[in-house]
Amino acid sequence: MSRVRHPHLPLRNGVSASCVAVPAGGWPTVLDFLAERLPVLSRADWLARLNQGHVLDTQGQPVPAHAPCSSGQRLFYYRGWPDEPPTPEDATILFQDDWLVVVDKPHFMPVTPSGRFVQRSLLVQLKRRLGLPHLSPLHRIDRETAGLVVLAVQPNTRAAYQALFRDRQVGKLYEAVAPYLPALALPHTHCSRLEADAERFFISREVPGPPNSETHIEHAAMLAGGQHALYHLRPVTGQRHQLRLHMAALGAPILGDSFYPRVLRPAQAPDDLLHPLQLLARHLSFTDPVTGQKRQFESVRSLAAIQDQDG
Repeated sequence: MSRVRHPHLPLRNGVSASCVAVPAGGWPTVLDFLAERLPVLSRADWLARLNQGHVLDTQGQPVPAHAPCSSGQRLFYYRGWPDEPPTPEDATILFQDDWLVVVDKPHFMPVTPSGRFVQRSLLVQLKRRLGLPHLSPLHRIDRETAGLVVLAVQPNTRAAYQALFRDRQVGKLYEAVAPYLPALALPHTHCSRLEADAERFFISREVPGPPNSETHIEHAAMLAGGQHALYHLRPVTGQRHQLRLHMAALGAPILGDSFYPRVLRPAQAPDDLLHPLQLLARHLSFTDPVTGQKRQFESVRSLAAIQDQDG
């Protein structure tokens, strides 16, 4: 599926039109193609969307369900679910100017539309809330992780900000609650090679080979009872699930992690809202490539395990 965006199609409820290109094949109609190649929706659902004018051609005109389907044809559609699972709370906007928006994301909210989360993704909510159709995240954090996310406001400055993250010019600090490891000498730097799991698309794993991930780990505080500790994690790289995998590899899986070191719940299972992953993107700092200013942002959230101890 293509990531092409139609330059003239408007947002619908904060959602940009997605594009799919028809490969060589033998689909008689547009409905046949969509039902077979995008089975995340049923044939009946695609028929309803086509009849409602929610699938468009390159001129932005509705495509009839039984229109002929040809190789190379591009179809544009708007993702969304009638029964998206709710998110427990809204994101908090910490900062906004002409170039950046910085938000404090809650647990269980994806940064961008993904799977069954579209209208409740951070990006779609912010586009609707702020009226900024070109808003774009400069980095990602897991749906299960809470904390800071930085987004670019203007398309013409986006690349300069993205280069900061690509070139490792951003200081990042995460907080995590995990089992206390008295035998591990801290601070510690963990490096390994991470790759997507070949059978389970939703997780990654450590494999032999040259390292492509690096995390600095520090002990921050001992929690009541002595079984768990608060750790400061400073990722140098940004591989998927890197912090979760590295802590699990050390024998200290992050509290509330349902994927590492073993999968406890299927990817599509309902979230356990009472036991969120105890991982928080706490601090970000960088020199703004557009304004030259020193930027520092701090999450105002607290991990539940810390709150329970304080309470």
